[in-house]
Amino acid sequence: MLLKPFASFSMVAAPHRLSEALLGEILHLHFQSPQIFGSSPILCANVAGGRGFYLKGDGVRLNQALINFGLDFLEKRGYTSLQTPFFMRKDIMGKCAQLAQFDEELYKVTGEGDDKYLIATAEQPLCAYHIDDWIHPTQLPLRYAGYSSCFRKEAGSHGRDTLGIFRVHQFEKVEQFCITSPNGNDSWEMHEEMIKNSEEFYQMLKLPYHIVSIVSGALNDAAAKKYDLEAWFPASSTYRELVSCSNCTDYQSRKLEISNEQMKQYCHLLNSTLTATERTMCCILENYQREDGVEIPEVLQPFMGGKTFMPFQAPPPTKETTKGKKSKA
Repeated sequence: MLLKPFASFSMVAAPHRLSEALLGEILHLHFQSPQIFGSSPILCANVAGGRGFYLKGDGVRLNQALINFGLDFLEKRGYTSLQTPFFMRKDIMGKCAQLAQFDEELYKVTGEGDDKYLIATAEQPLCAYHIDDWIHPTQLPLRYAGYSSCFRKEAGSHGRDTLGIFRVHQFEKVEQFCITSPNGNDSWEMHEEMIKNSEEFYQMLKLPYHIVSIVSGALNDAAAKKYDLEAWFPASSTYRELVSCSNCTDYQSRKLEISNEQMKQYCHLLNSTLTATERTMCCILENYQREDGVEIPEVLQPFMGGKTFMPFQAPPPTKETTKGKKSKA
């Protein structure tokens, strides 16, 4: 992986530095979310199995605050909000998803002669929103702020991040999805705009991050170019992916027959995470923690009724309570 070649190393400072004493006691706070939300991991596992979770109290409010802030953020930048269906027909999903996703990510829902698949990302139903559509050049670009719950089997992630809410089977997501003309540099300029939006979002949350440009050998079949935004998790001293931003050019639009009406050309489709809220919550828990709880980022406070602080609902984790429970990246 390479850093974005034509931009400076993107980094913002943490809201406050954790003391060495505190870092010595608190390990991987992001998977110790019950300390904040008061829900029992044992109960979650008994009810939903591994990678299942409950959000309770402040956890519910923080999750909704991220969703509402994300939609508000994108609407102010000319995006149209669009809440997507959770299910897609197999033939339509096949035009939007990679073949490997059917085995590793997608849940199949069987009905009476009508099998469907749960979406793994809002990108999939957003792609299909303009299926078999001819779009006049004057309508382009189109910008959508997709919001949905997402469902993933995580079959290829056995043993990774088994604790907490960083990598789970069900999560909420606000997604950027754009359609551009295939001509000139339109889609490449849009790609830069979208990653810039994601950067501004995490700058407003005051979460440290950097941008990574993914090498061509690591790209999937759909993406012509891809950036990841990785945020800093101080308790585990590592950067972790929060955003994936891809320019798929005409790879998906050819299957979906989304074309430029006037020029009879296939449009370019682009997608980018703005926030997968549970992952962003994990990053907030590590970067905003104090000895007795977690501060709420200033931009989220209006969406939480003006609340500024979330106290621990149980004693903070220590080296002894976290022994043998480190989350595997």
